[in-house]
Amino acid sequence: MFHLAQANIARFKAPLTDPQMKEFVDFLEPVNRFAEESKGFVWRLKDEQGRPASYLESPFKDDMMAINISVWEDVESFKNFVYGSVHSYFLRNKKKWFDLKGTSLFVMWWMPEGQMPTLDMAKEKLEALEANGPSPAAFTFRGFYDAEGRLIETLTG
Repeated sequence: MFHLAQANIARFKAPLTDPQMKEFVDFLEPVNRFAEESKGFVWRLKDEQGRPASYLESPFKDDMMAINISVWEDVESFKNFVYGSVHSYFLRNKKKWFDLKGTSLFVMWWMPEGQMPTLDMAKEKLEALEANGPSPAAFTFRGFYDAEGRLIETLTG
């Protein structure tokens, strides 16, 4: 059995302590809690204090990089959270908090049930997608591969 892992990174417009980031920061915990309570949620990366991964040291050599990694039972559960919940507000309004001209990457991959991704693994998957395009090892909603490695045309919202 496999679970769907996802990682995304984007560059913040300002430090999390900046007033410009207040709305984003105020909703980090509620949105993450909602994710954890969502059908199909398995795991998300947190720091030692249980705060969102955005507070972890970035493996991308840039303190302004936001990092999010999570694991879901299946793509439908993840897609419902991303596009069919409060999370969609933050996706639609990302230009308020993120530098859209800079690095912004999203990747998914299948992992054996019970295995959890690491920051280094997420970085490798993002780099593989950037270098090679979608493949069974690293893909997106637009070039989606099922757990058996078969290409599914597109799963965009």
